[in-house]
Amino acid sequence: MRPAGVLAGVFLLLALYCGFDPFKHSAISEIKDFKAYRVDPPPWSEIPVEKDTQNLLQKSEIKFLNQIQGPESIAFDPKGRGPYTGIADGRIVLWDGEKWTDFAYTSANRSGLCDPKPSPLSYLENEHICGRPLGLRFDKRTGDLYIADAYFGLMKVGPEGGLAETLTTEAEGVPLGFTNDLDIDDEGNVYFTDSSTKYQRRNYMLLVYSAEDSGRVLKYNPNTKQTTVLVWNLQFPNGLSLSKDGSFFVFCEGAKGRLQKYWLKGEKAGTFEVMAVLPGYPDNVSTNERGEFWVAIHCRRTIYSYINSIYPQLRLFLLKLPIPVKLRALLHLGGKLPAIVVKYSPEGKLLRILEDEEGKVVRAVSEVEEKDGKLWMGSVLMPFIAVYELE
Repeated sequence: MRPAGVLAGVFLLLALYCGFDPFKHSAISEIKDFKAYRVDPPPWSEIPVEKDTQNLLQKSEIKFLNQIQGPESIAFDPKGRGPYTGIADGRIVLWDGEKWTDFAYTSANRSGLCDPKPSPLSYLENEHICGRPLGLRFDKRTGDLYIADAYFGLMKVGPEGGLAETLTTEAEGVPLGFTNDLDIDDEGNVYFTDSSTKYQRRNYMLLVYSAEDSGRVLKYNPNTKQTTVLVWNLQFPNGLSLSKDGSFFVFCEGAKGRLQKYWLKGEKAGTFEVMAVLPGYPDNVSTNERGEFWVAIHCRRTIYSYINSIYPQLRLFLLKLPIPVKLRALLHLGGKLPAIVVKYSPEGKLLRILEDEEGKVVRAVSEVEEKDGKLWMGSVLMPFIAVYELE
């Protein structure tokens, strides 16, 4: 048989295997209504190529190793105490200078299911019971801590901590599905992201694979108790942070790898625009005292992930192949678990990039918080916080 015939036969067998998935080995075998959506990322030529050739994040100090699991977001209270962080078992904990102490929690059901486990991923199965606090922000006026819990919605707890109260779990008749990050303006309005109304956080890889567009950016008004949708139809919106002067906020659009600017004041109020094209897939964003924005990049966009994003049928075909989840994730990440953080001006100019390209010291950064000349970096996947001293 000619080589062309052999190749055609192999492709036919693969097509039949993917079509029927007889052994249920695919990543989506249990999802009957799974659909892959096209992503319209920026042109490949526009994706930033600047790198930190010195891998300066390798100079970071690793703190609290194996004392906390999956510290996604980091916050300091109005009195400068902290860090506070939300961890994988549903608690929000405070570093009091000597040890971690329980500060708050988002679920009243602190059963044995929420007991300490060896890794952040060990909690995924029961996150919807224990809660998963993601974005954290303190109201500087009141000292209240606002919490974006992936399962229980937008929440708040007083300066003394304890069980958080729920502020909202829906917007305009649609329940929150994956509450992710937030910020608060001077009037107490809360702006936050709902990454998906279809997939919960424990199924976040399905959201990545699907790139479905039910994500939203929302506003909670504490006076009227009303939640309104500011932006609809987003593909994995994630981090959100207000500008220093409160005239706009920025939010990360995960699947497209962009930083968007939403205007709150001025002639453009109520509109949004692309502020910057990011070098990869973003997580959280924070504003420093100078009004600059630090963005945590989960990984750089590879040509493999880029092609997958613009050809959903190819993505669907590959998802049906019997490739282990870990290997599939490594392909998406480019074979590494790096650390990348970037800083932008309020106008969207790239000011600085810091990396640990090989993930030798710092890996999978989910948030960067600048305080007193240091970068505090959390990770939803790692059991530590990394601290880098700015030069």
